[in-house]
Amino acid sequence: MTTTFPDISISTERLVLRPLEEEDVPALVEMMNDELVVAWTTVPHPFTEETARAWLTHRAPAERTAGRGLDLAVTEFLTQRLVGVLRLTATDWRLRATELRYAIAPWARGEGYACEASLAVAQWLFDDQHFERIELRTAAGNTASQQVAQKIGCISEGVLRGAFIARTRNDGDPTWTDTRSDLILWSLLPEDLEGVTDQLADAAGFTAFSDWN
Repeated sequence: MTTTFPDISISTERLVLRPLEEEDVPALVEMMNDELVVAWTTVPHPFTEETARAWLTHRAPAERTAGRGLDLAVTEFLTQRLVGVLRLTATDWRLRATELRYAIAPWARGEGYACEASLAVAQWLFDDQHFERIELRTAAGNTASQQVAQKIGCISEGVLRGAFIARTRNDGDPTWTDTRSDLILWSLLPEDLEGVTDQLADAAGFTAFSDWN
């Protein structure tokens, strides 16, 4: 039984999801230091070039080869600009289940990229890798991430009380404060995707079907 993800590239009409590369470092550093990314993720802060290079040269390859997950850069097809990162983590190969996480760069928000990238990966997981379950966890205050989960067909399964540490700060204050938050648990099964791809494509004006190699 396969217990590792392949070294994969996934393409949609607007995006290419591929392994992280050295050329991504400047944009990755800028994106990961964005206030919303800092607030709603567990990335180190400040996020330095050294941190970025350690991720793409050591952490990401180790996660994939150990079978724990897969880290992908989300880039625009036409410009090749980095617009986000998508991660699969906490993978259970016996259950054929994994957790999906994503972050979108501030210069690319509002374009539907999180939905498009997540759907492409979900299609690949269900159709090519024969997965049966994808989980998402969104902080209770992260409404944008919750909207993505809903749009791609996820079902809310409940609340994990006090299960996350968000980061907050006042305007003009450079100091971040840890704040305990609930997490909303979402799941996506193969049957949940029925009709979702067409609905999103019609609404956003893109073709969500993905190709992979």
